[in-house]
Amino acid sequence: MTLTRTKSWTGPNHTGEVQVNLIENLGRRILTVSRVETLTPNYVRVYLTGDALAGGFPYVHLAPTDHVKVLFPQPGTTEVVMPTRGPKGWVTEEGAPEPILRDYTVRGWLPETKELILEFVKHGHGVASNWAASAKAGDQLGVMGPRGNRVFPENYAWYLLAGDESVLPALGRFAEELPDAARAHIFVEVANAAERRQLTDRSNVEVTWVLRDEEGDGGLERALRAVKLPENDDWFVFAAGEAGALKPIRDYFRLELGLPRERVSVDGYWKRGLANLDHHSINLDED
Repeated sequence: MTLTRTKSWTGPNHTGEVQVNLIENLGRRILTVSRVETLTPNYVRVYLTGDALAGGFPYVHLAPTDHVKVLFPQPGTTEVVMPTRGPKGWVTEEGAPEPILRDYTVRGWLPETKELILEFVKHGHGVASNWAASAKAGDQLGVMGPRGNRVFPENYAWYLLAGDESVLPALGRFAEELPDAARAHIFVEVANAAERRQLTDRSNVEVTWVLRDEEGDGGLERALRAVKLPENDDWFVFAAGEAGALKPIRDYFRLELGLPRERVSVDGYWKRGLANLDHHSINLDED
């Protein structure tokens, strides 16, 4: 999708396309877990706080895909290695171990309590899942970023939003932050019925859960193809998740239906078989 890049985007986005606000200073923070909530058997919400958040956090309305680099403690320790940004990428002090980092979407920011909210899937393997499975108050994480805010348009009448578990933070923010005048239909693909939860109680937002143990591979794509779409052009599509599953979804909206780039945002958050994916390296917007 073509992004209109500005140094500083302010105010409601009524332009019909995603706008980008670039952040000059990359926040580098060591934060402490203040509390943990279990949302489903395999999903937890973690609240983080610390002196590094005293000055606030660059949390922007309707920028639901904003993400940070989360740095996890080194194996067998509580030490978080915090790199700096060099001309050729991340660098650490000589002799220090490589930092352990992953991309995570920011779920929320509570200015009253100065708490940053992240959510984790416990899928039974990997450093992030293992950390989340035993996370408790007092544990520490490093958080860097975001590098910018991607502010989505809020001037459409209808939104079709979709993704798997990794996209729930963004979908939850969409459900909360879309204007009351807009309607939305959210599709969430999860492992089974136990992973369903109330995403919103807003009357203008409909939520459909796609269960992998019932629908199998391609269930999300089939569900989206079955949706009755508006006959006008006053609607917008966002979909994210596993890159391989998203390619046919992107092709359906962009190539089969012919929607213009500014009305379709498709993002590969992860790729099957590949750890620590930098999702900026995936381009799903090639015709």
